[in-house]
Amino acid sequence: MIFHLLVVVIMGLSSCYEDNNPLVLGQPLLSGPSVALVRKSVDFYCTLYVYPKNVPILLQLFKEGDYGKVLGEYTSVNGLQGVFPILIKTSHDGTLECVASAQNNTSVQPTTSPSHRLRVIEPVKNAVVEVSSGRTEFFEGGTLELQCQLAKGNYVTYKWFLDGQNIAETQHRYFDDKHLKVFRTTSKDSGSYVCVAQNAYNETIYLANSSAVDITIKDVASTPSISFTVLKKDLNYSALVSCHSLKGTPPITFTLYNLDELIGNVTVEDRNTKFNVPIELGRPLGWLQCRADNGDQIACSRWEPLQVVPVEGPVTLQYDLDTGSNYAVVGVRFYCQASKGSHVKFEWFLNNTLLPHALGDFYRVVDQPPERSILLLAVDRGSAGTYHCEVSDEFDNTTAVRSRGKYLDKEVLNRIPDVVVAVVFGSFAVIVALVCICCGIGVVYGPRTSDAKPLVGVEMKKMLAVYEEDLGFSEYTEDTGDMKDATVDQFDQASVESVDDWTWLKTKKTNVLEQEEEPVLLPLGSV
Repeated sequence: MIFHLLVVVIMGLSSCYEDNNPLVLGQPLLSGPSVALVRKSVDFYCTLYVYPKNVPILLQLFKEGDYGKVLGEYTSVNGLQGVFPILIKTSHDGTLECVASAQNNTSVQPTTSPSHRLRVIEPVKNAVVEVSSGRTEFFEGGTLELQCQLAKGNYVTYKWFLDGQNIAETQHRYFDDKHLKVFRTTSKDSGSYVCVAQNAYNETIYLANSSAVDITIKDVASTPSISFTVLKKDLNYSALVSCHSLKGTPPITFTLYNLDELIGNVTVEDRNTKFNVPIELGRPLGWLQCRADNGDQIACSRWEPLQVVPVEGPVTLQYDLDTGSNYAVVGVRFYCQASKGSHVKFEWFLNNTLLPHALGDFYRVVDQPPERSILLLAVDRGSAGTYHCEVSDEFDNTTAVRSRGKYLDKEVLNRIPDVVVAVVFGSFAVIVALVCICCGIGVVYGPRTSDAKPLVGVEMKKMLAVYEEDLGFSEYTEDTGDMKDATVDQFDQASVESVDDWTWLKTKKTNVLEQEEEPVLLPLGSV
């Protein structure tokens, strides 16, 4: 019994001793600034609330994961808090931890504080724009990639400027940290690029502006057009071939081929050039092609036949009429076309007087060489007269081929044509004849009245006679002969008038047609 009481007393004393002198460490707490400026001194605090009495405690500051390098340490026997003054470096950026351990006592397990995040701000300095490819000239369609490099600085935001204007992100422009990527570039992406880097500490903002980098995006030479005009010098002829590209950053090298034969090449600071090629009239001399190259790829024109056909007649003159809401003719389109000719010049005449320029008070000329020329006329009194056109070679105006003349008059155009009058009156006469024939057949071959009349019909007729006599009506008999004669006279009178009108219209049309002229070959000097 006494033994058991002794055991209880010993265990109680032992528990009291353990309560007053624990052999375990509590978890330390690390505090301090979350943002610090590089090369500035700051203090961090590590506080331990549970620790054994009279046991030296070592508090150490580490970068998380790097326990081989002590950033600061503090030793205390009964102290509750350790202080770590640190001169901030960029290497301190990251997560810090405080580790508490008992010195010279391995039976006490060390404890680690919760992580403390520290951002170390280094002001930006010396921004420079670098081109990833190293080249400052590109052709359209490629990708431009720029980088904004800094001598110093972290936690940086970047802005890009093109010719002083802030660049916004689009589907063709992409920002990735310090990178700027421009996809499917065009000449609009050419210019001076500048990057601006900035970061901040508390309320202080640090900026670094780069120097400008000039980027040139060159347009690829577009497919050139090819055409030629004919020149005459003495009795010799030549083709002046023109090559022209609508797009392309100069210099551009133009090359002219006749099939596989090189005619010539030239490099110009423009988008067009010309070549002079000797020719003979009327002979096929091959096929020409113009090629343009400004360093990226060669663009080729269509193949153009090298052949010059002189103008030959006859020259045809046709027309269309435009009518208004009341069916009156308000406009006329004349078409002038030669049977042959590859390089033609058209001229229009009214009453043998040349119509100047392409636009007048009542007309407009639309040339569609070498096929034809169109003269658009507004029909009024000022446009009346005889029209014709003349066609000549644009490189040799010594001769011209003339078309027939066409007379134009507003009243004649809006009068009913002779054919229409003849058709209308002819149709009317046919209808009258058909009616007369039908009536004659009905009289000759119609059913005869039977002598034996039905009894009911006789009685009815008697009753009707009595009724008419009582009312005072007398019997009326039609004179069919008189009506027939009158009808014939009326139709004869109408026919005479229509024939006279048709004769007048025919005479008017004959007078107009007499003004038409046959095509003749005239020297232009005599026109």
